[in-house]
Amino acid sequence: MIKVPGFITVRSTSSRLPKKCLLPFGDGNVLEHIIRRAKHYGLDAIVCTSVDKSDDIIQRIAEREDVECFRGSMLNKLHRWRDCCDHFNIERFHTVDADDPFFDGELMKKSYRVLHEGYDMVCPTESSSMGAAAVGYSLTRDIVDKASALTKKNEDTEMMWHYVSKVKGLRKIVLPEDEGSQAKVRLTLDYEEDYCLLQTVRRILGNLASREDINELFWRNPDLHQVNWFRNEEWAKGQRARTA
Repeated sequence: MIKVPGFITVRSTSSRLPKKCLLPFGDGNVLEHIIRRAKHYGLDAIVCTSVDKSDDIIQRIAEREDVECFRGSMLNKLHRWRDCCDHFNIERFHTVDADDPFFDGELMKKSYRVLHEGYDMVCPTESSSMGAAAVGYSLTRDIVDKASALTKKNEDTEMMWHYVSKVKGLRKIVLPEDEGSQAKVRLTLDYEEDYCLLQTVRRILGNLASREDINELFWRNPDLHQVNWFRNEEWAKGQRARTA
């Protein structure tokens, strides 16, 4: 069985929802939940945060949860990932965004398997990129290194795909999904309304709910997604602005 290194990318600073990774989420906070969910799916979790003092608490959480922690660039996420790969001698990895509490570990493992078919990057499914937040990116260390070389040391590379896409000869694919398999839902954490919806899902289904059970919940309750769906356009607008 292929072991999947999962880089849990997280910082304690956030503007729209301050310190969102430290918000209560069941028996722990959001970051502790993300780590435990990664373990539940058998991912080889590595918390990937910054060297800034504000992220000392991130390292302490990783230590408590008995997972590795790497600290690198504050703003340049590509440099942080590259240096993390070098530190742990990793050639491929999958990104686990701490903004996505109900990620689909099985879909992440599928993405990682597809990466081995000769790709440099496997992008999230279309629905995941539109807010469903089920799966991240699978990347090779080589493509991250090439993309990093196109950036400045302290450049903000939060929208990392914008930079990776500039690499000549990039071999990428969008992870396919079964038509109609994903309910209309926004499950990423950026705003108070997101937190409210995510807590509702957690209270009903539990922290380790499968994506199948989550989809079923929203299919049975077709109005539930409206709690935060209106935030999707604002979120997408912000994403576009940062890559303009």
